[in-house]
Amino acid sequence: MFLVTVKEVKTVSKKDKKDKKEEKKVEPETKEEVKEEATKEKVEKEETKEPTQEEIIQGLLVQLDKAKNDVARAYADTENMKKRLQKEADTAKKYRFQQAGLEILPILDSMELALKVESEDEAIKNYVKGFEMIHKQLVGVLENEGVKPIEALNKPFDHNTMQALMQEAKEGVEPGIVIEVLQKGYMLKDRILRPALVKVSE
Repeated sequence: MFLVTVKEVKTVSKKDKKDKKEEKKVEPETKEEVKEEATKEKVEKEETKEPTQEEIIQGLLVQLDKAKNDVARAYADTENMKKRLQKEADTAKKYRFQQAGLEILPILDSMELALKVESEDEAIKNYVKGFEMIHKQLVGVLENEGVKPIEALNKPFDHNTMQALMQEAKEGVEPGIVIEVLQKGYMLKDRILRPALVKVSE
């Protein structure tokens, strides 16, 4: 048999009362936590609320408009690039003879100087005739490519197509007129291939 003293019973009773008080103190905190958790779950449900059919349609329309704008912009960029490339190709084709023309012109200059030589020697005359034929062929090639000489002699000086190396007063000629062409100038279509070097009246 167990013998429990009155002192021990009182001690146990006090302990039980103390534990109950502690439980009562903890209980309000537990209820508050439950309340906060419920509020949190409610907010999460509101945040994850399924969109309505109208909202879905509106969102799709916005995406569709953006896609249309992107396609239109891409198409415009492509067309602009095509036009730019075509323009560059046309320009390159139009002036494709520029470098070759610049290399041919000094040869043409030398041949024209040779054609001015006068001699009674038959051999030299034959050479001159040969130069005349070659000169004619070269001029034909240049003309076919759009290369033409700049008309400068007795014309008003044009700083766009001419370069004045000398000035000289000449009786009966007003100032600013080309009185001598020192080196022929040439145009390649609407572009200056080489400016004319001239002497101008003053």
